[in-house]
Amino acid sequence: MNEEYDVIVLGTGLTECILSGIMSVKGKKVLHMDRNSYYGGESASITPLEDLYKRFSLPGSPPESMGKGRDWNVDLIPKFLMANGQLVRMLLITQVTRYLDFKVIEGSFVYKKGGIYKVPSTETEALASSLMGLFEKRRFRKFLVFVSSFDENDPRTMEGVDPNKTTMREVYKKFDLGQDVIDFTGHAIALYRTDDYLDQPCLESINRIKLYSESLARYGKSPYLYPLYGLGELPQGFARLSAIYGGTYMLNKPIEEIIIENGKVVGVKSDGETARCKQLICDPSYIMDRAKVVGKVIRVICILSHPIKSTSDSNSCQIIIPQNQVNRKHDIYVCMISYAHNVAAQGKYIAIVSTTVETNDPEKEIKPALDLLEPIEQKLVSISDQYAPTDLGTESQVFISRSYDATTHFETTCDDIKDIFKRMTGTDFDFAEMERKKNDIFGDGADQ
Repeated sequence: MNEEYDVIVLGTGLTECILSGIMSVKGKKVLHMDRNSYYGGESASITPLEDLYKRFSLPGSPPESMGKGRDWNVDLIPKFLMANGQLVRMLLITQVTRYLDFKVIEGSFVYKKGGIYKVPSTETEALASSLMGLFEKRRFRKFLVFVSSFDENDPRTMEGVDPNKTTMREVYKKFDLGQDVIDFTGHAIALYRTDDYLDQPCLESINRIKLYSESLARYGKSPYLYPLYGLGELPQGFARLSAIYGGTYMLNKPIEEIIIENGKVVGVKSDGETARCKQLICDPSYIMDRAKVVGKVIRVICILSHPIKSTSDSNSCQIIIPQNQVNRKHDIYVCMISYAHNVAAQGKYIAIVSTTVETNDPEKEIKPALDLLEPIEQKLVSISDQYAPTDLGTESQVFISRSYDATTHFETTCDDIKDIFKRMTGTDFDFAEMERKKNDIFGDGADQ
């Protein structure tokens, strides 16, 4: 191990594995280590079920009604992929898709006044939706037509809206949309976690609504995808990509010291040996003195023997509870997967509730979501600190990822990956360049 590397990566969370793969594709010499014996770090999928019970210190073994322990792969941090989103683009370009099989999530729902409704995101769905009255439907349909034809480079499509000056609040007002419609548009379609976006320029919101609609158009049922056998498959896929390009992987490696000289990282010590490096990527747990707590997230894994009520018996779905509906500052998320995804025993469902903690009684905060899931067979609660780096790495060349947030999609994770990439290389992440590099190895005709 006493070698010199361009980049050492510590931790096998998805962010770290994707960056490891990208740096290897760029021709960097990469060493990737993890103190754990499994991939995924804090976002691992736990199997068998007995291990999950141990992890949450539950007494005894899982009951026989839970089926075989090996049939379970339970994500500690639940997230879906937007079908047209950044992570799917990364997967396609790097061809990590060859190691994974995906299934479309069957439904996307939003909570309103105690009930669950399908999220309307096309003109046809808007007209059929029971979320809105007749006149509201027409106004919302007009709004969707405006968004889908909006082109920031063509003033004729803007109808007087300045993408960089007009706020989203003003756009909603232009179409005379009511508070409930604003709630589900901002939170269940544009996927904002709070209402801060309302007073910011509307371009990002319009692009987010377009992303949702385009993702939905790809497969029809919902805009979300999920890998069979759980999210733990994703970091492993990118680890394989790194290995193809010469990256070295070592699991079960204790990290004794990150060596910093004159304010700059020079290597990592493990098992008495030192590997030298020019740059280091890691999750916050490896270097806590360069990260700060920026919030807390509660996640509750609920094992059910039934689909969630009012979701048309879906085997999988996402439900978003907009913060205004439950007098909060942050949304509450529910994502459900099941035996149909090879993550649970036959006839079993896993629903995971998550939100940003706002009070001293986090479990009470998510009660509206838990009420939707009753009866719950087994409940596993975790509350974790969210970390962000205090060191951006420009001097030290130590690049620390952010903890996963409460959202149930990977767009914020991809933003973090692109941000770290830019700080490491000084250039923006370029999907087209990744495509070219991949073709150098696999050839243009490689299947996707």
